[in-house]
Amino acid sequence: MIQELFRPRTRRSTHISAALLATVLAAGCATQNYPLVDVSEANARASQGMRLDAGDKVRVTVFDEPTLTGEYEIGTAGAVTMPLIADVAAAGSTPDQMAGAITAKLTQGGYVLNPHVAVDVMSYRPFYILGEVGKPGEYTYAGQMSLLQAIAKAGGFTPRANKATVVVLRKSWGGGRKVVVGDPALIIMPGDTITVNESML
Repeated sequence: MIQELFRPRTRRSTHISAALLATVLAAGCATQNYPLVDVSEANARASQGMRLDAGDKVRVTVFDEPTLTGEYEIGTAGAVTMPLIADVAAAGSTPDQMAGAITAKLTQGGYVLNPHVAVDVMSYRPFYILGEVGKPGEYTYAGQMSLLQAIAKAGGFTPRANKATVVVLRKSWGGGRKVVVGDPALIIMPGDTITVNESML
């Protein structure tokens, strides 16, 4: 059930950071300035697989090497720090690509002979819903969901909300985009910040 998969982090959602507050204010003041996103194209890219980024938690398994096996969180620089091989770039990679990078470092350094490495995602970074919704704040990402499902999880639109378009900030877009609320519905990604502005009517 969607309600079971997406639980708001209530303790932190009441303390929205200054950066996120600035995002809300900027989106509210300049909604018309954001380019309109092609939802079908954005969803097609999302279906190609999740990319890791800062805040994601992964489990690295190096078979038969318990000292190298463990759980790691990708830091703000986009890397994890492992024994022997130090920093391993992770941001922008798939789990399989990250496993390949670890394998290469272990092999090139002569640390492990024919290493077999697996990377599994334990949890992705959260996403945020701000502005004119019932329960704005931070939400755990635990599986694919649509824009409308995310808004519903955040308590739905307030009576003052602009129900036609929202602003979504996504790292891979390099900034905010205006998104039409409708069909097809945008697939939400980890790290997204959704801002529902007040209707001008």
